Amino acid sequence: MIRFALGTAQFGLKYGVANLTGQVGQSEVAAILNRARAAGIDTLDTAIAYGQSEASLGRAGMTGWHVITKLPPLPHDITDVPRWIDDQIGGSLRRLGITQLEAVLLHSSRDLFGPHREAYLRALNEVKSAGLARALGVSIYEPAELDDVWPIWRPDVVQAPCNVLDRRLIRSGWLERLSFHGVRVHVRSAFLQGLLLIPPERRPDGFEQWSTILDRWTAWCNGRGVLPLQGALAFVRSLNGVEFVVIGVDAVQQLQQILTLSAVAGPPPPEDMFSEDRNLIDPSRWKVA
Repeated sequence: MIRFALGTAQFGLKYGVANLTGQVGQSEVAAILNRARAAGIDTLDTAIAYGQSEASLGRAGMTGWHVITKLPPLPHDITDVPRWIDDQIGGSLRRLGITQLEAVLLHSSRDLFGPHREAYLRALNEVKSAGLARALGVSIYEPAELDDVWPIWRPDVVQAPCNVLDRRLIRSGWLERLSFHGVRVHVRSAFLQGLLLIPPERRPDGFEQWSTILDRWTAWCNGRGVLPLQGALAFVRSLNGVEFVVIGVDAVQQLQQILTLSAVAGPPPPEDMFSEDRNLIDPSRWKVA
């Protein structure tokens, strides 16, 4: 069974189209972490770019947790890549209050194709050799990025979006290929930043052009007697070759609902229920009010 890792973007900034409460407060962070630990979740996903997330986690105490963080894109005026990476990793470790990361991921695969590629890869490998991180990897926005990354670098971990509507990781063949080569695959955006869970009458302005497929998803859930959350979870947890599904929550009650519904088997959605419209399945392209 695929395990959960806890995403923590909400701990450092307002994140997600369905987020109505803003950044999660410190007391709620502690409650969420306590409930997650009790449920057997031991891996956290964060990033330097997630505002105060790392600092919030550090204040909560990271003993016993496996923490994955992500390096921000290289600055345009960078001159000393190894020093920059050392500073970034050192800062993360200090904020988190730990001595080793489970993994360090690149937040931008484009950094592997600029003039600093060789220095970047050498410095990353040194981070792993020095024991500051157990694994190295990349966070991608679309599987096509791997077409360019794979010939020059074999990451230990790949994090990618995947959900009922966004099946690019599967349809491209990359999920099967990564699994075959022993790469640890972590999928995020299981709820498409919460869009899959919002009733039609509460969808933000800007999603009307995709109402056909979104309404189809809602109708399918209603017709099968499953909550959208249950259906979305059943889809991602049925995938072969995935180590973790990264889930983010704003409150301990949301985490409890996910834990409860994930234990209930659900029917698979139709194989043709997906979209290839990047303006829908890539939240970075959203223009909503």
